[in-house]
Amino acid sequence: MRSTTTFIAAVLVAATAVPAHAAGTIIHTDAGYVSGSVVSGGVVHSQRSFQGIPFAAPPTGANRWRDPQPVQPWHGVREATEPGPRCAQDALLGAPASDAEDCLYLNVTAPDKAVNRPVLVWIHGGSFTSGSGSDYGVDQLVRNGSVVVTINYRLGAFGYFGFPGLEDSGAFGLRDQQKALEWVQRNIRRFGGNPHNVTLFGASAGGLSTCAQLTSPKTRGLFHRAIIQSGPCQLGTPAGDGRVDLTWVKREDVERAGAEAPHGCADLDCLRRLPVEEVKKLTPLFAKPAYGTEALPDNPITALQQGRFHQIPILAGTTRDELTPFVVMFYPQLDAAGYEQALVQGFGAPAAKRILERYPPKGGDERVQLSAALTAMTSACTTQELRAQTRAYGYEFAEPHPPMIFPGMPEFTYGAYHGSELPFLMRYAGVELQGEQQQLSGEMVEAWTRFAQTGRPGWDRRDVRIFATQQVEPVDYQCDLWDRLRD
Repeated sequence: MRSTTTFIAAVLVAATAVPAHAAGTIIHTDAGYVSGSVVSGGVVHSQRSFQGIPFAAPPTGANRWRDPQPVQPWHGVREATEPGPRCAQDALLGAPASDAEDCLYLNVTAPDKAVNRPVLVWIHGGSFTSGSGSDYGVDQLVRNGSVVVTINYRLGAFGYFGFPGLEDSGAFGLRDQQKALEWVQRNIRRFGGNPHNVTLFGASAGGLSTCAQLTSPKTRGLFHRAIIQSGPCQLGTPAGDGRVDLTWVKREDVERAGAEAPHGCADLDCLRRLPVEEVKKLTPLFAKPAYGTEALPDNPITALQQGRFHQIPILAGTTRDELTPFVVMFYPQLDAAGYEQALVQGFGAPAAKRILERYPPKGGDERVQLSAALTAMTSACTTQELRAQTRAYGYEFAEPHPPMIFPGMPEFTYGAYHGSELPFLMRYAGVELQGEQQQLSGEMVEAWTRFAQTGRPGWDRRDVRIFATQQVEPVDYQCDLWDRLRD
């Protein structure tokens, strides 16, 4: 009996010491063994997938609205062949709803026999209220030689609620992202990744998150390059009377809002007992990350202006027609009068007059012009500002007719709309690319991979690389106008 026990112990110790590529689909993480699967890719491009690995304790009960806590180690081998639950959220644009608070899981996909490969960590988008890391298929990036990690983080009121006396109010989702990056540093070498060559990347809310983490002292040394897709820190939307609604909020304001919110509780104990459905009702009030917290001490906009960010290689870009789907969702067909009224409502009469001089009605559906103006104001010009502050490499996705990823959208000339680049980098929304678009996808995956490997995407910092299947002319986004209106 003693010899059998000794033999089993020796086998377990040996398995821990074996390099990741030799250990096959059983990997020893710092919390226990996980068993993944081999995904199809042929002899040359076979990949190993490990899904649903916990990187923090379930943020439930007393852990609701606490910084992510350490994972409880497990015995034996944990099955890692299915993704963890989506974080609690309502259904949105085809994405399913979820009531799961126990959702802090990540997924790792690696080339077979990988050793010391570049690591890409993906933060999903979804307006800080929806989405999941498992929504994205990463096999193209892995086929090009990277180890790719996709993560979940708390959303809506679960991630960004605040209350007087609640430590790190409004920043729990950001702390989840930081906790996942810490897990990568401790564990990714066992999956064949290089912990000293980690690229953090994301789109939309994931791009904004990447931008925020770029300015947080908590992430120093946790990643070494950053790709910001359609999510510059400076992004803001018109809020009327010349005001701009920005992404970031003060912790004190979040705490005040939490005290006044219609939840019927007077203290945190009561709030932590609220049913999930009651917390989800608060999400419209709490979907913005807070600064003045340990996770995010400074407003990222101010931090960038004052040079307080990690001095690492950055790639930042947008799609050419970012705002077309949002304009179509919020506005019926607009004539010239309706277009002018929309500008007055969003910007105030004096600013609307100046905007009309640069973006005059063209006849027909003026949502085209409204989209062009809002794309410049919210995304294109703010990304130019970000690139100037950080010396980032620039790109623009300008494919004229990309596949639609949002279900049920009415007929409209959407162009290179918000999120349309995603199927060109990953498997997303069931899109299958063909012909020239498939070739364009290969070019983009190669550029992202090259940047992850070397910190250089393949073009000069002074240039903005335009990704499209046909020749397209550069756009003058009239950034001088928008700079003056934001001042």
